[in-house]
Amino acid sequence: MKPPKEWAEVKNGKRYDVSKSTLLAGDDYWDGHNFERHGRNTFLYRTPKGNYFSIRLTCWQGERDALQPLTPQEAAEMFEELPEKRVSLEEAFPGVTVEDA
Repeated sequence: MKPPKEWAEVKNGKRYDVSKSTLLAGDDYWDGHNFERHGRNTFLYRTPKGNYFSIRLTCWQGERDALQPLTPQEAAEMFEELPEKRVSLEEAFPGVTVEDA
């Protein structure tokens, strides 16, 4: 599955709209046959106001696609786990500094 081009949903009094947000990362990649990850894909976004959310898409009968607002900490953890980065860490999380290990 590819990231949705249009999806807007209100959660907790805030409108999350993928068409106005920046795609930060996802777990989609072409394996030679398809983009799906066991029938599910996850995409991480940041809104223009700096709020984070994920979109989870599914191909499975009985499951629904879902939008989930995230805290900055939850978004950072998801960003680290998702393999297909669309932007750098610094662009995804402005102001975050990374220390050498």
